Amino acid sequence: MNNKFILDACCGGRMFWFDKKHPNTIYMDIREEKEGFIKEDKKYSVKPDVLGDFRDMPFKDKRFKLICFDPPHLLNYKSGIMFKKYGSLTNDYKDYLRKAFLECLRVLEDYGIIEFKWNDQDISIKELLSLFPIRPLFGTKTNIKKNSNTYWFCFMKIPEKDAKE
Repeated sequence: MNNKFILDACCGGRMFWFDKKHPNTIYMDIREEKEGFIKEDKKYSVKPDVLGDFRDMPFKDKRFKLICFDPPHLLNYKSGIMFKKYGSLTNDYKDYLRKAFLECLRVLEDYGIIEFKWNDQDISIKELLSLFPIRPLFGTKTNIKKNSNTYWFCFMKIPEKDAKE
């Protein structure tokens, strides 16, 4: 396990991975789903290496150099293909996402990177970023639909002694 220094904290179907079995990565998700559970996408599956909740990860402090973090972004969905693939947040999403981000920081080593993906269909970027104790270093936006954008952010865990105001 020493060569596993990358964590995908909520891997789902590993959709954005070029190598869906990257040898240095631990893929974690709160659920496991077999191929065929979505009739519209029969090949889609969720096969994590570790079953776990990203708000309480089963890893030691400062375990990873890089964390991919693509949490659910839909609010109060109960059905549909997007719900089946990615899940949904509930009204306690602020506490849920805050705890998840803090847990990512806990298992991230100093100077490690969190690559964070978010779609603002239901929750704005301004509101989301207000939940986190650190600001992203940089990011980019892609316009997928008229009423929403997908963002990619890069966060670095800079120790307090090295952080400059």
